[in-house]
Amino acid sequence: MKKILVLEDEDNIRSFVVINLKRAGYETIEAATGEEAMEQLQNNPDIRVALLDIMLPDIDGFEVCRRIRASNMKMGIIMLTARTQEMDKVTGLMTGADDYVTKPFSPAELTARVDALYRRLGEAEEEAPAEAEEISSPPFLLNIRNRTLEKNGERIRLTQVEFNVMKLFMSNPDKALSREEILENVWGRDYFGEVKIVDVNVRRLRVKIEDDPQNPTYITTVWGYGYKWSA
Repeated sequence: MKKILVLEDEDNIRSFVVINLKRAGYETIEAATGEEAMEQLQNNPDIRVALLDIMLPDIDGFEVCRRIRASNMKMGIIMLTARTQEMDKVTGLMTGADDYVTKPFSPAELTARVDALYRRLGEAEEEAPAEAEEISSPPFLLNIRNRTLEKNGERIRLTQVEFNVMKLFMSNPDKALSREEILENVWGRDYFGEVKIVDVNVRRLRVKIEDDPQNPTYITTVWGYGYKWSA
């Protein structure tokens, strides 16, 4: 059974989400507060995806996301945001979320986003190493079998999505990749969201891998087009 955490403090919205996810074949674990969500995650280590509302009565969804990421880089995280401010979406993604859905959303849209994330997580686990088990681009070494990245021998903690973005970049050195190309390769053709998610993940990666994230030398911007891995 595919297990998913639903963190939402409004009972009617949570019930609506839970009913639709159950119809789609998910086993739902519910939480109304951030602290309750952390307890549920501890009691259910097999939860693969978490839906986190941002506005909560205690700790907010951003903080829950940070806490999950402190110990678990593999879980899929989708933020639920009622507010239309761009900053909320960006903040949620910068704290380590994989995706966001803006309220009000249709059951079909939410289920499609959860399905897509679940599928990507499954593909990542089943992925058999191709000819190369490692991609070297000094000072970086990407291990495809273990899904790890090292810089000068030091491990860099990446989410599953960040790893897939790095793999795409390092497999295409010095090639300009459009945002749409990155989106299709990493998020899949059936991804419903905005292309902005590519920019936020690149920003997140730069913070982790660049010597100076403000002046990136590895992931460089190709203005008006996308990004390039400068080997």
